[in-house]
Amino acid sequence: MNEHRLINFLLRGYVGLVFLFIFTPILGSFVFSFNADRFPSLPLGGFSLHWYQAIASDPAVWQALRNSLKVALVVSLVSTFLGFAAAYTDFRYHFFGKSLYMALALLPPTIPVVIMGLAMLAFLSRVGLSGELHAVMISHIVMCAPFAMAVVRMRLAQMEPVLESAAWNLGASQWQAMRHVILPFTAPSLCAALFVTMAVSFDEFAVAWFVSGLNETVPVRILNTLQGQVSPTINAIGSLVFVTTTALVILAQMLLMRRRKPA
Repeated sequence: MNEHRLINFLLRGYVGLVFLFIFTPILGSFVFSFNADRFPSLPLGGFSLHWYQAIASDPAVWQALRNSLKVALVVSLVSTFLGFAAAYTDFRYHFFGKSLYMALALLPPTIPVVIMGLAMLAFLSRVGLSGELHAVMISHIVMCAPFAMAVVRMRLAQMEPVLESAAWNLGASQWQAMRHVILPFTAPSLCAALFVTMAVSFDEFAVAWFVSGLNETVPVRILNTLQGQVSPTINAIGSLVFVTTTALVILAQMLLMRRRKPA
């Protein structure tokens, strides 16, 4: 028993150190975003909202925020629809090449973002969309749809396949079974997929940097600010992005953990 307690203690300590290693820089950035001094230093020069006021009065930041919100909204809706369609196809149908279909559907997140960015830039340049906000949307949909598919597929795996067949036997059409059986059962995962894909899109910068041109998103704006100067406003913008994406992921996790009884 003592050995088990020791192992549990060591494992919890290890997990705590991992979280500390990951979140300490983020926490430092958040703390220094309220520092009155221009350069990060300890002790802090004083509490100030000056850097948040600076980004609030910067038109470029507001434009980047509007672009990010537009992209994230469109990407979350389209990615969730495509992810649901792919997940339902995998759940319901059996066909030749299904393993290849699943492998290709889940492939985009495994591709290095630099390679993905270059590939999307080359393709979108050929069709005349490079440098447009639509280019960022298309690129992010390609990246985010597999996440939505994975989230919805996990929910469908908890469903008894005979429920849909039972609805058919009781006289429901395929669309009626979809509306009254599949969609209600997968509703929490669909909402979770919306939040997850929105968070991924809002936080992604590498591919957006390649294809956005002058239509900066918030992460691209942060990168461009870093290239021009070292400004404390980066800490403020980064803190807002972190809080936004974390809130979306937490909402998604809460929905995924929600237990709904099938009708």
